[in-house]
Amino acid sequence: MNDPYKTLKEEAFEANLEIPRQGLAIYTWGNASAFDRDRGVFAIKPSGVAYRELSAGAMVVVDSEGAVVSGAGNPSSDTETHRVLYLSFAGIRGIAHTHSVYAAAFAQALRDVPVFGTTHADHCAGDVPCTALIGEEAVRNNYEEGTGRLIVETLKDRGKDPLLLPMVLVGGHGPFTWGSSPEQAVYHAAVLEEVCKMAYLTLNLNPAAQSLPQHIIQKHWDRKHGPSATYGPLRPLRGF
Repeated sequence: MNDPYKTLKEEAFEANLEIPRQGLAIYTWGNASAFDRDRGVFAIKPSGVAYRELSAGAMVVVDSEGAVVSGAGNPSSDTETHRVLYLSFAGIRGIAHTHSVYAAAFAQALRDVPVFGTTHADHCAGDVPCTALIGEEAVRNNYEEGTGRLIVETLKDRGKDPLLLPMVLVGGHGPFTWGSSPEQAVYHAAVLEEVCKMAYLTLNLNPAAQSLPQHIIQKHWDRKHGPSATYGPLRPLRGF
């Protein structure tokens, strides 16, 4: 019998394999998912399975209510966080969560990542925000769902557009990234790790370092993503 979710599972599988390839997680840490908005389902890594043991068929498919509709294993423990983000950020089709070292360090320090250089400005239209620590009530009620809501509320409170800023640090936890595909979500996770590494080194070399002025940030963003972009091939952010 044909699996109606075969393509979706393959997308999620390939994205998950890219996480250790890029050095963004070890053992069973981290996960990626692929969303089919038309059918209202997403495929995600099964919980507790090492990357070397994964297969496309092992991916677990979950509906928009959080119920498993395909797959024998338990979905990732972060499934509820993915579900909240898919329901909240119109247009995204992939989410990645890692525990990459430099990004997790900024998250543990509860620090935003300033736009110190043009590499950051090429990929993000502003500082990468870090959420506050999740509250006790949210942990008691539904920790993973609460994490998703914390991400959504943080971006809203900061006035950030998730299509222009496809990444966030969860305080005390680690990075979540998203994109127009599962592949792009992992790409953004790799970008975030490099940006955090550069920011860490910058602060060590000059603790008083300041963000780039806005005219430089805007120039680098616009030449990749603006209406008259000159840099290509483009990785679209607006209009997922």
